[in-house]
Amino acid sequence: MTPDKQLDKLTILPPGHPLTGHVAPPGSKSITNRALLLAGLARGTSRLTGALKSDDTRYMAEALRAMGVTVEEPDATTFVVTGTGRLTAPATPLFLGNAGTATRFLTAAVASVEGTVVVDGDAHMRKRPIAPLVSALNALGISAEAPTGCPPVTVRGTGHFASGRVEIDAGLSSQYVSALLMAAPLAPEGANAPVTVALTGTEIGARGYVDLTLDAMRAFGAEVEELDSATWRVKPTGYTATDFHIEPDASAATYLWGAEVLTGGQIDIGTPAQAFTQPDAKAHAVIAAFPHMPAVIDGSQMQDAIPTIAVLAAFNETPVRFVGIANLRVKECDRIRALSTGLNAIREGLAAEEGDDLIVSSDPALAGQTLPAEIDTFADHRIAMSFALAGLKINGITILDPDCVGKTYPGYWDALTSLGVSLQRG
Repeated sequence: MTPDKQLDKLTILPPGHPLTGHVAPPGSKSITNRALLLAGLARGTSRLTGALKSDDTRYMAEALRAMGVTVEEPDATTFVVTGTGRLTAPATPLFLGNAGTATRFLTAAVASVEGTVVVDGDAHMRKRPIAPLVSALNALGISAEAPTGCPPVTVRGTGHFASGRVEIDAGLSSQYVSALLMAAPLAPEGANAPVTVALTGTEIGARGYVDLTLDAMRAFGAEVEELDSATWRVKPTGYTATDFHIEPDASAATYLWGAEVLTGGQIDIGTPAQAFTQPDAKAHAVIAAFPHMPAVIDGSQMQDAIPTIAVLAAFNETPVRFVGIANLRVKECDRIRALSTGLNAIREGLAAEEGDDLIVSSDPALAGQTLPAEIDTFADHRIAMSFALAGLKINGITILDPDCVGKTYPGYWDALTSLGVSLQRG
């Protein structure tokens, strides 16, 4: 963390009363970046409403603009995207910050460009693995290389994606699968065979995100057949522009659900939990069980919700072990380490790591105590937003680098303030 980031801090003052009110979460980051890419690959003009405007989606929009796509922003939640059905080579490398979705999705999509494209990110993104996706592209005959196994990635496109069958190891991230699936309709028309994407084994991180991908692809005219639970066949149809509405972000909703149960309040987010299609909505049932959450929680299919639940677990009636969360080590930071570090900063021994499991030694008596702790967010938006929940019940919780929430939820601190939470900067 740079010195200026260390000086940038925000202390949450426990409200001392139930949080009530209405907060509309921003649009889904996962769906917005899928829709942006597909609209950019489509012929014609698409109108994306309910979209998220944040660091991650701006990186995607800027990358598309650099490759010849027109992206207009008529208001705070709308993108109007006009494409020709193909991307052109950008004049400079694509810089995508620490946006994992944009980086993985574009690494596959730019194989359809005629020319060389470099996909790069910031220092954090350069630590996030992308080798399985690069290997899959190579297996299709696409020239791609990432010498470190992480970005930057150099892709030498031939003007279209490649046809054939490709196998992908999705154990680290479902984004690799989504990247290949979304690029597959860009194979040449009249190709000898469609693109078949198959898992090596059945293990996949957060499978529900692949379902989001398939739904978005079909909305833009793709024809995808699920041959079995680990194999998809995609026809080389290209994409057709459409109007597309994006639902609120379920991961963002978890912080509001958490604030509600922690304070005994009632926060209307405008969308029932059962109406979400995103995997992290599964967290609602676990959060609703607070303070009697289960002793073992499998986070494999709701990975981005685990930081929220882990902080809630500190106040649970009984200890909680989180399993199936190994992938959290390769997110924006090592989230297992960040969670254990932050919880132990609040009180030594509050959390422990056993392999890739996280054990939280719950203690409801933490509520109401003064336990000064500076929480290192490791520039990770989800660590910042999750530990803010601890500050609703404990005096002295200070979040370092609080503006990192801009990655997916720029209005987060304003949302807490609107519910009656007082914040102190510096």
